This record gives sequence, C-alpha cells and structure tokens, in this order.
Amino acid sequence: MTDATKAVMPERGTATRERILATAERLFAEYGVLSVSNRQISQAAGQGNNAAVSYHFGSRTALIQAIVRRHTEQIEQLRLQRLADADSFTSLRDWVDCLVRPYLAYLDSLGSPTWFARFSAQLMTDPELRDIMITESLTSPTLLVILDGQNRHLAELPLAVREERWGMVHQLLVHVWAERERALAEGTPTPRSSWDDAATGLIDAVVGLLTAPVSPGV
Repeated sequence: MTDATKAVMPERGTATRERILATAERLFAEYGVLSVSNRQISQAAGQGNNAAVSYHFGSRTALIQAIVRRHTEQIEQLRLQRLADADSFTSLRDWVDCLVRPYLAYLDSLGSPTWFARFSAQLMTDPELRDIMITESLTSPTLLVILDGQNRHLAELPLAVREERWGMVHQLLVHVWAERERALAEGTPTPRSSWDDAATGLIDAVVGLLTAPVSPGV
C-alpha cells in the first residue's frame, strides 16, 4: 500500500461517517428514532455494508451522541461570541437572547432544509433518549453561565417555580424550533419571515413566561 493510498483511506472514512450522520439525522427527524433501523440508515447513506452504522459508531447511543455533538459544538462557539459582551448585559432579556439567538442563527446558517430541530424534538419524546440531549446540554460551559445569569434576575421567584418554568421553557424552545424548521422544509407559511425575527418573538415569549406573576400560596 502506497503512502498516497494510506492518506486517502482516513479521508474516505471521515466522509462516510459524515454521510451516515447526516442521513441518520434526517431519517430520525422525519420518522422518529425508534422507527429507523441501522440497516435503513446504511442503505440510505449509500453503504453496501448494512452494518456500516455499527462499524463506524458501535452503538445507537453513540450515533445519537455524535449527531448532537456535531451541532452543539458549533452552537457553543456562537454562544461564546455572544458572551464576550456579557459585561454589558443588564436585564433578563439579554441573557435569554444569549440562550435563544445563537441556536437560531446556527440553523439559519445551514440553509434549508435543516433537520436538527426536529431531530431534537424526537429525542425529547423518549425518556432514555431525552437523557442524552440533557446530558450534552448540561456539559455546555456557556449554557451554565447563561442559566446563572438568568437566575440572578429571577431571584425573587421560589426555586420550585423557577425549576418548573425552566422545564416549560425547554419544551417551548425545542418544539417551536422544530415547527418552524418543518414549515420551512415543506414550504408552508411561518409567523415570522426570518430566523432572526423568529428569535425575537421567541425571546419575548420566554421572558414573559419566566416573569409571569406567581399565584398566591405557591
């Protein structure tokens, strides 16, 4: 085997891995994670070997983690850029903006159609798969900084209320993102004309949810 051949082989392996990741993400987004087999992914990715998914990723969990990480690592960089201005943040809205806008800016940068928002929504419907998404999120240094900043503006809320509302916010974000992504992919109308405008509307809603009055006795 020549040196040139040895150099090409890793490149082919990387390209195959990326093709499998992209194919799996699309199929999972469209049909649900539990409805798509490794064999179907391999065939749709143009792999003659039906065991290609197992060869490149080992397990279904590792495949899902790889899909999540190929996106979250880039979103993390966008959040880092936004956090460079954190010293100028003066309101809860600034911190919510830092949470929401980088994600939507990233989806916008991918063009259309995208699949990651719908893929994420699929993960959230299954308890075991949801843990993968949550674990990946909790290891995000920028997310921890953002949540800390938001909590400083919500100190008057009882902890139980804060935790309840953060659960609501998480569900709201995931499913609103997924619905806009679906509409764009299908060419149906959306309430906002751009991802940036959609981010503004979503930030308004999240701030309103987090700062809503608390009923007496809660």
